[in-house]
Amino acid sequence: MVQYNPKDWITFIFRFHKSDTFRQLLPMMVFIGFYSAGIGYLEIEYWKLADDSHVKNITIMHGMLGFVISLLLAYRTNTAYDRWWEGRKLWGSLVNNSRNLAIKLSAILNDESDRNYFKRMIPGYASVLAKHLSNEDTSKMLFEGLDLEIDHHKHRPNQVAKMIFQKVNDLHKQGKISGEQLIILNAELQSFTDVCGACERIKNTPIPYSYSAFIKKFIFFYVMTLPFGYVFSLGYYTIPVVIFIFYVLASLELIAEEIEDPFGGDANDLPTTKISSNIKKHIEEIL
Repeated sequence: MVQYNPKDWITFIFRFHKSDTFRQLLPMMVFIGFYSAGIGYLEIEYWKLADDSHVKNITIMHGMLGFVISLLLAYRTNTAYDRWWEGRKLWGSLVNNSRNLAIKLSAILNDESDRNYFKRMIPGYASVLAKHLSNEDTSKMLFEGLDLEIDHHKHRPNQVAKMIFQKVNDLHKQGKISGEQLIILNAELQSFTDVCGACERIKNTPIPYSYSAFIKKFIFFYVMTLPFGYVFSLGYYTIPVVIFIFYVLASLELIAEEIEDPFGGDANDLPTTKISSNIKKHIEEIL
């Protein structure tokens, strides 16, 4: 996750981070610039279209569709951010539940070997879950017609959760944990699997293909038709204007693509590895 000061405007304006969309869009922006220059040359120098040409009225279409594309992009970015924020809340609940489980076990258990077991396994679940969510195969589990070499009986987070619960159940059979205490611990034990399932839902359920593809096509054709009408009023100044419009619209789509999967390796994705290490530190302090 990128660390920054939100009040430092000058840094934002003049610094280009590796996650900035400007670098990713630069080749396409150069192409759009040459394309706009070509349209301008054809209309001004070659075809010499008059000011009363019907081509000039193409800007009416852009005015009508501008509202539509703004609504689509607003919905797109809001949906992507909701997925990112839900992922953060899920990992926040994993942190809290890990602490609560460790605090309860610390008060219940007296045997040092039992405490050491949970000192390893509780943060181990967070670490395994982080690796599980960063695996590309996890995002393809719901794809139809795709034969993945995945042994679903070896779901690693489930295996760790099973080992933790098995240990708690063994301690109950040994009389080290009473029935009432087992019920008290059950909420945190169950929450581990709930968090895993919710994170998998975000990971392996992308935005519907038709919706994402339509927005990309809409942006492309919208931008590619801009020079035809704007040349009459802006001349060759159409080139930087169209480039800037493309940069704004395409950047919103790129940002949405990056944050809709918060468990990847992009610069703005959730720092699940760091959160896992913090859980390990806190559990070791408690137990």
